[in-house]
Amino acid sequence: MRLTLDNSLTFGSELQVDAMNGTQAVPLTPELAAKCGYSMHSDHRGNTRIYTSLLSCFAQNQGDCIFNIGLRLRLYGNQESDVREVTQTCEYNEWASREILCERNFMEVTSQQCCLDLKTMLLKTMLWSLVLPPEIDYPRHELKGNYLANPKASTSLNNVWRMVFYTPKEKPMMLAEVQNAGYGVSSTPSRLVLRSPYNMPETYSQNVNGVQMEVFRVTTYFKREWSVTMIDTAAACPTGGLHFTDEQIIWYIPRYITPLLTEPYEILELHMGINGKRLNKAQMDAMGYTLSVTDSQIILSLPVGGPEGNYKSHALDYKYHTTYSIEPMLELLWKEGKSDITRYKVQYPITTPLEARPPQVLDNTVVESGVFDVLLGSFLHDVELMNITFSTGVMTVAEANAGGFNVQQHMLPNGYKTFSMHVPFNDPVVLKAHTNPETTTYTLPLIYGLMILPEYVPFPQPALVEATLKDVNPPTIRGTCDEENFYITVAYGNQGKNLKAVVGIRDLSADLFKEYSGRENSTHMSMAVPFLAHDVVFESAHHSVVRGRLNVQLLDTVNNWHFKNFSLACSFPMTMTECFSNGSMTALAVKVESASKMVPSQLTLKDPSCKPTFSNDRFAYFSFDASSCGTTRMFNDGFMIYENEISVGGTKGDAHQGAAKDSPVTIPLTTEYRVTVSCYYMLNDTQTVTFITKRQENEPFAETGVGELQVKMRLAKDSSYAAFYMEEDYPVEQYLRQPLYFEVALLKSTDPRLKLVLENCWATVNDGVSTLSWDLIVDGCENLDDHYETIFHRVALDDRVQYPTHLKRFEVKMFAFVRDNVVLRD
Repeated sequence: MRLTLDNSLTFGSELQVDAMNGTQAVPLTPELAAKCGYSMHSDHRGNTRIYTSLLSCFAQNQGDCIFNIGLRLRLYGNQESDVREVTQTCEYNEWASREILCERNFMEVTSQQCCLDLKTMLLKTMLWSLVLPPEIDYPRHELKGNYLANPKASTSLNNVWRMVFYTPKEKPMMLAEVQNAGYGVSSTPSRLVLRSPYNMPETYSQNVNGVQMEVFRVTTYFKREWSVTMIDTAAACPTGGLHFTDEQIIWYIPRYITPLLTEPYEILELHMGINGKRLNKAQMDAMGYTLSVTDSQIILSLPVGGPEGNYKSHALDYKYHTTYSIEPMLELLWKEGKSDITRYKVQYPITTPLEARPPQVLDNTVVESGVFDVLLGSFLHDVELMNITFSTGVMTVAEANAGGFNVQQHMLPNGYKTFSMHVPFNDPVVLKAHTNPETTTYTLPLIYGLMILPEYVPFPQPALVEATLKDVNPPTIRGTCDEENFYITVAYGNQGKNLKAVVGIRDLSADLFKEYSGRENSTHMSMAVPFLAHDVVFESAHHSVVRGRLNVQLLDTVNNWHFKNFSLACSFPMTMTECFSNGSMTALAVKVESASKMVPSQLTLKDPSCKPTFSNDRFAYFSFDASSCGTTRMFNDGFMIYENEISVGGTKGDAHQGAAKDSPVTIPLTTEYRVTVSCYYMLNDTQTVTFITKRQENEPFAETGVGELQVKMRLAKDSSYAAFYMEEDYPVEQYLRQPLYFEVALLKSTDPRLKLVLENCWATVNDGVSTLSWDLIVDGCENLDDHYETIFHRVALDDRVQYPTHLKRFEVKMFAFVRDNVVLRD
């Protein structure tokens, strides 16, 4: 009997089935169901099928023709129970000699009680001693024939002597042992019923023509007074024989089930069905089922995804998988020998191997809408979305919908489902990042919390969607100038104040911002930078105008972005030359960008002795008389013009090496810098002024004289100047950058009023005139162009030195003349 329960009855409830034994309800545990002939299966949709053998333990049997079966169904849900009783009367009288039933949880074999009287067998085979145990004493003359005439009288359970199982070795057991072991043993008016669960100790597996089958073989011995009867029973049920493809399930069943056959046989009927119900040819064709027979096998082909099966969700290692299950039925009727008929019926639940079905995350977002549109799927209908983990935490579906995310479930025509969700870009669960100065990348990390029902198996599904939107309003810079300042205004844009400004080459610190009279609010920043500020670069200087440029950079320190470079160049009034009526002149030299290596303090007028009155790192200021410092005078078109030139002086050599002996360092030539200074005086008339000068008595006076003084320069061996190299010691060899100690002495003079002054001293490659030279002393001072400047040593009075003013001592480092790492020669 088959009882089908629709999911509308069982959905959301726990089902418990009891067998009715008269008025008593017996709970059917899995062990008792297999022992007594009950089978139950529920799919994931809640549809339940209950199969009951007509010869089950609790069926009321009327002459092996009418069977009354009762079940009580208890449904538990929401702490309430619903009890329903089902009774069914079935008529069945087409019993075969042997009937074998293979259910999902048990094997059953029933045989007609056409028993063999042991006395007759012994008389025929003369094997009395092999069959009867020696402890049973049968007087031969007392054997009666009444048991042969009525064999059924001796085959009730009360007369079971023992049972011998074949594993395949013989294993005798008493009836009580058999029943306690979980086997079902019963008898009816005309049949013996044996039932075994699968994988029992007394069953065994056998390969039958390439198909694994579980075999259940028993010989039952009945004893009554002087008669012993035995009945052989056997069942063999397939446990293998399946082959899977992506589209087909192929089930192979042996055509000759050898554990069940002792003689040649003939197939009388062959049927297939689904879920315990036979199908005709038209139904099979409509559903795509095929049944074929070869010489050795019966082959049943079923399409994966057929309507009579169902899919089920699984979570293997927390990954989504599916299986397809179907329960085909095969029914055979064969004739063995002359009259023995066997009905063989198999209900074989098949489940395909786990197939990974990774869900797809479809990003249907329209970036311009500013809302993520995410679709997750697809899933079988036994999967439910329980929660979603966002960057801010976990939300249930209800909480997500309350937050405005519009989480929806969509059923597809093929029975699958998907889940959709809408999340605005500006929601706190969305992560925002600026991948470049003009765009924003919005990232929505998700973990869907899914649950497989009714097993309540959870599994996660991570997802990550991104959208890039050109929605950044970058900062802008504007600037103007007046006669004294650069005025800079910065608009932050929509990225806030998280900016770093660089003015010139300096970061705009709080102190510098205050120095430039900076002001700011939530959207703008402004400042006034004087054109003489150190952050201003001078591009050029002409007459009374200097052109300055202010560079401003804006940086995003968080993302390490360089937004843009802003430059503003303006001309500012500045007095570069002044001409006074008393004949004096002033000139201002400006360090401009094109002469970045120029040192203002090294500038001179035409006369190298005329150095700046004031200088710093940007300016050199000269003040001098029109008749001094090499100033020239000329007349032109009614003007008297005084002209001088500001330049970098004191360069006589090409290069100077003073590095270590193995790695020479070349000092480049000083950048050329020349500025002409002119004063124009109008010649209206000429006036003569007569004046008389008188030497002041209180001022030092040097009397001019003519004569020759002898000096001598020597090279000392060390800084003590106690020993000197003699003429025969030359040339003296020394390593690069090692000190050379020179002494210049005034000879043959005992006048303490004389003072020796070294105005200029230079070095050459050869004696006499040489094209290569390098200044060591310039105007009595060190050569500032030399990285290794000359060192003057003080001369003290000692036994050898009577007039310290008559000597000069200085130290230079050993060097060589090179260019492009090549030693120069004359």
